[in-house]
Amino acid sequence: MERKSMVMKHVDDFPRKVVEFSDMGITMPDGCRLSARVWMPEDAESDPVPVILEHLPYRKRDGTIVRDQLTHPWFAGHGYACIRTDMRGSGESEGLMEDEYLAQELQDACDVIAWAAAQPWCNGNVGMMGISWGGFNGLQVAHLQPPALKAVITLCSTVDRFADDIHYKGGCLMLENFGWAANMMSYSSRPPDSALVGEKWREMWLHRLNNQPYNWSQWMRHQHRDDYWKHGSVCEDYSAIKAAVLSIGGWHDGYRNTISHLVENLSAPVKGIVGPWNHKYPHYAGPKPAIGFLQEARRWWDHWLKGEDTGVDKDPDYRAYVMDSLPPQRWYDQRPGRWIAEPVWPSPSITDHALHLTADGHLQTEPGVVDRSIASPQDCGAQTGEYFPFAYSDELPDEQTPDDERSLCFDAATSTEVMDIVGAPRVTLRLRSNRNQGQIAVRLCDLQPDGRSAHISFGCLNLTHHQSHESPKELVVDEPITITLALDQCAYRLPAGHRLRVAISTAYWPMVWPSPEAVELTIETGTLHVPVRAAAEADEWQFEQPEAAPAWRSANRRVPQYSRKTHRAADGRVVTDIHCDSGEDQDLEHGLISGSWVRESFSIQPDDPLSARCSARWQQTGGREGQMWRTEVECSMHGDHGNFYSAASLRAFENDALVFEKYYGDKVERDLV
Repeated sequence: MERKSMVMKHVDDFPRKVVEFSDMGITMPDGCRLSARVWMPEDAESDPVPVILEHLPYRKRDGTIVRDQLTHPWFAGHGYACIRTDMRGSGESEGLMEDEYLAQELQDACDVIAWAAAQPWCNGNVGMMGISWGGFNGLQVAHLQPPALKAVITLCSTVDRFADDIHYKGGCLMLENFGWAANMMSYSSRPPDSALVGEKWREMWLHRLNNQPYNWSQWMRHQHRDDYWKHGSVCEDYSAIKAAVLSIGGWHDGYRNTISHLVENLSAPVKGIVGPWNHKYPHYAGPKPAIGFLQEARRWWDHWLKGEDTGVDKDPDYRAYVMDSLPPQRWYDQRPGRWIAEPVWPSPSITDHALHLTADGHLQTEPGVVDRSIASPQDCGAQTGEYFPFAYSDELPDEQTPDDERSLCFDAATSTEVMDIVGAPRVTLRLRSNRNQGQIAVRLCDLQPDGRSAHISFGCLNLTHHQSHESPKELVVDEPITITLALDQCAYRLPAGHRLRVAISTAYWPMVWPSPEAVELTIETGTLHVPVRAAAEADEWQFEQPEAAPAWRSANRRVPQYSRKTHRAADGRVVTDIHCDSGEDQDLEHGLISGSWVRESFSIQPDDPLSARCSARWQQTGGREGQMWRTEVECSMHGDHGNFYSAASLRAFENDALVFEKYYGDKVERDLV
């Protein structure tokens, strides 16, 4: 369809002149100094403004500087004080960061909010905004109800830290659990900028390095949904959130279910927006079309923090981008489609379309008996792509046929008309297992007329968790169980001439760690429930063209690159190697240099789940000419029938001289994973 080009417009002429503070100190009640980068109108003390807080461990000085430059000066120019804090133990802030979403982190955010609300340049109202980690803690802080917090914008986040996150999705151990532990060790190993903290930068750095945890050990000791994961999972009590919430996500992000969950369950004012995007803010995310996120956010803030009638309270509950079918490939810059707007969510205009699995591999309207078995090779899942695409390239699900061939597939009749699938497809299966534990992955695919299979949605379940994530139990061999698995939310147009395919597998590598024994599942009966909406003829909602403040001024020293390759080694192992180089840049304002790269490898023998291996190597670089530093992290993981094992090392260099070295090793008992 024809669509106006949504090219980002950079704006530097704002209604109010902006001043910036590169290192505003905010002292916590226990004396710990947090460092904040702050933008606000220069006349804010005489004309106070609301505050927008973004509270992160990703370093304001270099880590998030690209998006910060686009975003926070724009809000400040429209009458807001934007506070971008480095959390304890990160960037230029004092203290230590020991884990994600700890009570101390959330209390610090509450204390920053109280401090900000009491400043002469604040009108007493505060909002929190963030993506990923910042999207999580925005919801978690709202759950604590600090008095000044009136509104939240949460992007790419989750309401459930256990079953819908990178750790144990559906009770299955995600390989992102390992990857994120390596990632955070690398991120947290970086020193503060000596230009801001002075001579104590080295002391602060060594203090962090000496106390750096390897979070894998903590996360692996909580393999069930216990109090550790319930903390910070706002789904435990949606009613505790009183602030107005705007939830935003993308169909190419790992966190695509939160928007529906929040809109459906919050009693506070709430709206949801889902586009075709990856794990990025939607004014510059891909695949496009991007939207005028800053203008949309400003409408939210102006209403809930300034008391202006911007109409956001009357917006549709749920706005989503229905993506058109395209030939499957690893990346698209643009996804054609259209915006739909649902006044109420869940929507009464979406109906359940039931298709039943049959013994001959079809999906039909009449129930039937299946009685077919599947024991997938352990390398099934190689076509899945990244859990978090970041727009480097080659990160989206590839053509699904190689994984379909390793799965039990059921195909519907050729569609005679367009079908818009909007919501969470569900699969109900009656099955039995030849082992006392196992896992199942279910994909919904678009089988195209030329035979190619395109990924629409998927879900996975640790079968020992089919009744409870808190108290899983071994399966009784050959005893039938019934499971209902909700696949990830989606909005996808299946064209006439295409077919739906359900693909069921007992492995999903390298996204999910395998069970200790290969399992064969026999499907006795099954039903696919497809949420179908009347096809939209055109856009039902229009967003403004993306705007942003002027981009970060930097000089590139190393060009970013990304590659993902799967191959079969000489010994029969199937190996997926990922190289993600974020490049290296120098800030043209203050001169700081920063860069990073990671190499990950995942390997498995198709006939042996205990052969699973993964490794990650990270490097961070930074500093200034004559005072450079580098950190190197190496981690690995494997398992046997009874235990998981991991080893890690952290090394730090100053001007190429080794100044710190630490080794980690751990064994954790498997507990129905």
